[in-house]
Amino acid sequence: MTQSHPRISKAVIPAAGLGTRFLPATKATPKEMLPVVDKPAIQYVVEEAVSAGLDDVLMITGRNKRPLEDHFDRNYELESALEKKGDAERLAKVQESSDLATMHYVRQGDPKGLGHAVLCAAPHVGHEPFAVLLGDDLIDPRDPLLQRMIEVQEQRGGSVIALMEVAPEQVHLYGCAAVEATTDGDVVQVTGLVEKPDPADAPSNYAIIGRYVLDPHIFDILRKTEPGRGGEIQLTDALQQLAQDEKIGGPVHGVVFKGRRYDTGDRGDFLRAIVRLACEREDLGPDFRTWLRSYVAEEMQQS
Repeated sequence: MTQSHPRISKAVIPAAGLGTRFLPATKATPKEMLPVVDKPAIQYVVEEAVSAGLDDVLMITGRNKRPLEDHFDRNYELESALEKKGDAERLAKVQESSDLATMHYVRQGDPKGLGHAVLCAAPHVGHEPFAVLLGDDLIDPRDPLLQRMIEVQEQRGGSVIALMEVAPEQVHLYGCAAVEATTDGDVVQVTGLVEKPDPADAPSNYAIIGRYVLDPHIFDILRKTEPGRGGEIQLTDALQQLAQDEKIGGPVHGVVFKGRRYDTGDRGDFLRAIVRLACEREDLGPDFRTWLRSYVAEEMQQS
């Protein structure tokens, strides 16, 4: 019989990074607020959490991240101006972000890594399982990865991480998992984890992408986790302990994702994400695709 586990209601979004890869744009603007088409990247992430039924969202922020709070707050002056103009369409878009979820914020203080950022959520999360969503990975809403992860956690307990197969030469960019098959084709049991291994030492080409559903016992482990790769407290190191000893907080499973993922973590992938999402928009796609075909054809003729 399938065991039932507590329903997840809280999402944690670490957003304290400095965004140095996008300087000088991020000198005064949080990287999470950079627009992907016409919406900041962070809003896509919050919308994903809400679509999965998680309407209690804690954002882990840092210095110079006030625009994140402002974006999800009401802007009465702007709303009033749009209302007076009779611009109902833009008014709805402005109000949408402030009505998405119940938002909470806590500052990380010292940037000690993802593990430390997750640990900052402990007082808010308490003893409940919870989801963690990283803003660099945008998951297409037509591919409900987070819902599937929550389903697996509720059925199997423990923690669940999102995995994606990558080329062997790319494994050094990710946390990497050693896995065993289960009775579900898209679910594997995680037996080990390594943060950014050399390709020759990687246990597989299953890379961790930025979605986690975590058992609250992870907090006890993170409190004792020493700084690892890069001198930071790595969430991967804490999950490795859970994977090695199920008695601590249940097993660790992985959902193998084969859907559409938009990586906004570096400049090239950020631009590609914008192009892909713009092409798929009903209001922008037809004209933009026509221009893009013309531009590519012209470039090929000149090369």
